[in-house]
Amino acid sequence: MGTVTIGVSIAVPEPHGSLLQQLRQGFGDAAAHGIPTHVTLLPPTEVDAASLPAIEAHLTEVAAAGRPFPMRLAGTGTFRPLSPVVFIRIADGAEACTWLQKQVRDASGPVARELQFPYHPHVTIAHGIEDEAMDRAYAELADYEAGWPCTGFALYEQGPDGVWRKLREYPFGGSAVVPPQADRLGRSTLPGGR
Repeated sequence: MGTVTIGVSIAVPEPHGSLLQQLRQGFGDAAAHGIPTHVTLLPPTEVDAASLPAIEAHLTEVAAAGRPFPMRLAGTGTFRPLSPVVFIRIADGAEACTWLQKQVRDASGPVARELQFPYHPHVTIAHGIEDEAMDRAYAELADYEAGWPCTGFALYEQGPDGVWRKLREYPFGGSAVVPPQADRLGRSTLPGGR
């Protein structure tokens, strides 16, 4: 069956998600087209494809224990010089994100792993691009604000083309939902293939 690369994140909803993704592309981040705007709960992690059902069951349990919370983005930050990243700050909801990512990566669970850096919830808007473009992203979005009620998270898989696709949504207090728009390979699952 082989391995797959998965990630778990909170999607930034519309219209904010598309706007930030377009801005990220505009700053010159070539990978932006394949990365939906998000707050990471589990960074890209290679797993045995056969372990996906156990991972999905674990995420269902984590979501069932979660409760909706207000999420608010405000202003920019950076991890430079440690890491070439500029991001939008989480003004409200950081504590809930931190709790969730701990549950997802629980040492007794199927995706237990150590992080390369201490967890810091954020929304990346520039990664690994020229310093001048990073500075521009930092300055241009310094006054950016957006808010929404966070009602769950999702499991994503990175395809061979580098694009991240949603496999399942996990609403808080509920069970997993398979998005109707696409299967694991990005093909439409709607009648007529649309």
